[in-house]
Amino acid sequence: MTHRLAVLSAAAVLLALAGCHASQPTIEVPVSNWPGYEYMYLAHKLGLDRRSGITVKPLQFPDPQTIVHAYLRGDVPLAQLTTVEAVDLCSRAPSRCPVIVLILDESRGGDQIAVARSVPNLAALKGQPVAVTFSTLGPYVLSRALEQQGMGLADVQLRNIPLAQMPGALRSGDVKAAVFFPPFSDYAARDGVSRPLFDSRAIPGEVFDVLAVDPQYLARHGDTITALIRAWEAAHDAARRNPAKTIALAAQREQLTPEEYRQAERGLVYFNLDQQRPMLQPGGVLARNLEAVQAVQERLKLTAPGAPVPKVDARYVEVAR
Repeated sequence: MTHRLAVLSAAAVLLALAGCHASQPTIEVPVSNWPGYEYMYLAHKLGLDRRSGITVKPLQFPDPQTIVHAYLRGDVPLAQLTTVEAVDLCSRAPSRCPVIVLILDESRGGDQIAVARSVPNLAALKGQPVAVTFSTLGPYVLSRALEQQGMGLADVQLRNIPLAQMPGALRSGDVKAAVFFPPFSDYAARDGVSRPLFDSRAIPGEVFDVLAVDPQYLARHGDTITALIRAWEAAHDAARRNPAKTIALAAQREQLTPEEYRQAERGLVYFNLDQQRPMLQPGGVLARNLEAVQAVQERLKLTAPGAPVPKVDARYVEVAR
């Protein structure tokens, strides 16, 4: 009898736990190949999302531009994007101009321009075909590099090519340069037909990756976003404690060797939640970055003038700490 009661009691506990997990909100998080976006995936893979009271459902996208389109269609309520793409979203869909609630990373070497071995310098790209993504990030980084040579986007032939096809386009000679980032830049580097000639270390403080959230969704699901931020931070903690395990998981997903993944992450700077508090304040680093990015985008005629700038809100990071 005592044994039966113990079994029934254990079963009741399991059912209660199952019910608890079943009641946890599920949040779909778009993920594309870029080391800075891996920590949402790792939070789910390591079970850290459930500990934070949510279930993260990673949605795989081939590249950030497809995430931009998914957000514009209303298919996803949040996105992991660069500040350049967040500004672009506000220009295209002012009523759904996202709110920035988290800094995923700053690119300091991750975004790069690789050129064919026959190209000696950036000035030699004049009149040559250059691969960029369909988003505004490619043209933005390229324009900043060309400015150093007294050139502009009009001085090169822009070829809108999906990121996954850029290594092949460099290999075949269809383009003389490509603007991309890991893992796509790593794929291109493997055959030795190209070499990096410019990267985001030359434009510090200009390329940030952020978590951008639809304002209407944020107003209804603020607690879920706070839990997501907490799970993201837990994934970073796990990576610091056991880097070999997390690197192996992320590298496998991105089809990189662990060493390639380590090298890719050297081009990123991560900020913990304490560091992010001042960065996300009104007039802080990120707000100034967004205004500067918008000014460049307008000058290059990549976004419409007069569009709103993404709002920055530090409250969710503050609560998640």
